[in-house]
Amino acid sequence: MGSAPPLIPAQAGIQVFACGGAWLQWLWVRYRGDERRGTPVNRVGCYTRGAGSIHPKLSEHPMGLAILILGLAVFIAPHVLVTRRQARAALIARIGEGPYKGLFALVSLVGIILIGWGFARYRAAGWIDVWYPPAWTRHLAATLMWFSIVAVVAAYVPGNIKRTLKHPMLVGVKLWAFAHLIANGDLGSIILFGAILGWAVYDRITLKRRADPGAPPLPVGGWRNDVAAVIAGTLVYLALGLVFHPLVIGVPAFSA
Repeated sequence: MGSAPPLIPAQAGIQVFACGGAWLQWLWVRYRGDERRGTPVNRVGCYTRGAGSIHPKLSEHPMGLAILILGLAVFIAPHVLVTRRQARAALIARIGEGPYKGLFALVSLVGIILIGWGFARYRAAGWIDVWYPPAWTRHLAATLMWFSIVAVVAAYVPGNIKRTLKHPMLVGVKLWAFAHLIANGDLGSIILFGAILGWAVYDRITLKRRADPGAPPLPVGGWRNDVAAVIAGTLVYLALGLVFHPLVIGVPAFSA
């Protein structure tokens, strides 16, 4: 048997974590007596070497996950800066509001591109399953996504929904992340949606502590705006589920 390739610390950390999850899956499959899904250890490429030692070997997974994590850091960093009101105000005073908004948009866009690229590379190399969500989680996720989209639309068509939720955009983001988190048990999805959910929760907490008024609020309407938000949100929801998700993401959103 040939010697295993050397690992840099970052790769080793990611791979050991992935293989640890795989071995837990293997134990669970053996406990259930159901090996129809195959042995998770083999699927992620972990193999034993020597007496009782485990050497992770994941080909493309470390690079895809590393790019994904880098993209999340790049995307979340400027959004965290928004919560640091004094630091944000000092930066705007130094470079101007226009350049600040442009830089914010550019860095966020770079983060989104890195997230998409990293997740695509990770997925192309094969899923690293940490757990297997039951079928009902997909139906729950699809239902939560409708509420998520309506909440996001209500942030721009403010009515009683916005008045009740206070921050419907963050509510929508949290529902989106939570819905995908419960319906996907692979490592990449847990990292992606867990990070976005964590940021949204953190942002909501900081909103309670901000002393400055922030952006000028949009005038809040009544029930007509709520009806418009529900109708528009439903149309966007159907477009995302029936067109965007299967064509762009490659996964049907309304699977049986």
